[in-house]
Amino acid sequence: MRAAALRPALLGLIVLLAACADRPAIEAVPPPMRPTPAVAPPAGPTQEELRRARASRNRITNAAAADAQSSGLGPDAAQSAHYRAVERGLLAQGRLRRDRVPLDAPITADRLASDFIQIALRDEYSRSGDRLLPGAQDAPLRRWRDPVRFQLEFGQSSDTALQRIYRGEIAAFAARLQRVTGHPVGLTGNGGNFLVLILSDSERKSIGQRLGTLIPDLPAQDVAALSALDRDNLCTVFAYSRGSGTDYVRAVALLRAELPPLLRSSCIHEELAQGMGLANDSPTARPSIFNDDEEFALLTRHDELLLQILYDPRLRPGMTEAEAIPIVREIAAELLPSS
Repeated sequence: MRAAALRPALLGLIVLLAACADRPAIEAVPPPMRPTPAVAPPAGPTQEELRRARASRNRITNAAAADAQSSGLGPDAAQSAHYRAVERGLLAQGRLRRDRVPLDAPITADRLASDFIQIALRDEYSRSGDRLLPGAQDAPLRRWRDPVRFQLEFGQSSDTALQRIYRGEIAAFAARLQRVTGHPVGLTGNGGNFLVLILSDSERKSIGQRLGTLIPDLPAQDVAALSALDRDNLCTVFAYSRGSGTDYVRAVALLRAELPPLLRSSCIHEELAQGMGLANDSPTARPSIFNDDEEFALLTRHDELLLQILYDPRLRPGMTEAEAIPIVREIAAELLPSS
């Protein structure tokens, strides 16, 4: 989720949530098989809706690519021009909304519980050897046990003003995550367990050696994935547990330094929220940033409730869907009693 790949609607984020082992290093494993869901998944988008979304995406990306190509700018400046065009195109289509509690998208307890199952107990990708395969996969409940400490690392292309903007936004969002979840979340200058890289495209392509210094046991295939991120992937996040455990112990997110203001904020919100344990997107979640349609740019009240459920002490890491469902329904009913 804004581990971004321009999927059916342009800015969808690919969250790559893997598990890791003590020896020889961090090692990603696919999620375990789990029982058949006790709650029927919501219906996905129709073929016509997908066709329209793809056509919309292609119009925006083609126009943005043409603008950047004709600009005569250097590679990083052309990237910036491309993303500004993408943002303008999305806004022109009424996407990237910023209303936290939209009047046209009421939330019910049943809808909230169903969305939680789809978003917190599914993975967007599974791993087969050193390959990541698309398609939602069942997964156990995962979240952080230790305090989350964001450590920001900038490339040389990020001047003082941009660094100040990123630090301010991420600090404010960390405080919001802590308030919503009740879990300790904050920024640190060093020794963090959630690394946030802010890099230009040219810096990202040569990130391998730096990542090897910052996170020596990061899987080689994940370093390669970060280094090879194509232009239409705006940002991404990898989160890790240890061995077969389900407590997250480390995460790394990559945000592009060339993003314009709203796409930058959108990436911050979705990547850091997904790195807290909301690993999947759902085409029916609304109002939500965990949806490939990119209707909403920033964390909504619906998404805050998902995070609140995730860190409720009645749930525990490792729970299967069958174990979690009755508790999730109970919590959702308490959060939205009027529905």
